[in-house]
Amino acid sequence: MKADNLQEQVEKSLGSIRPSLQADGGDVELVGVDDEGVVSVRLTGACRGCPMSTLTLKMGIERTLRAQIPEVKSVEAV
Repeated sequence: MKADNLQEQVEKSLGSIRPSLQADGGDVELVGVDDEGVVSVRLTGACRGCPMSTLTLKMGIERTLRAQIPEVKSVEAV
């Protein structure tokens, strides 16, 4: 899959996750997707300093993206 198309799919999928994060005062911003399927995101707002942010990143965001987009291998915060 082309990187541009993959990035569009990831952005669309993140759009479905955002309302849950925003309800708690946070958000997620897509930084990029590399050729190996690693998605880089920036957690913002309340998510940025939250002690549960790693859990949100791996069990929420990464699990959702990997389920919806098989090309996604992992998600990392930057």
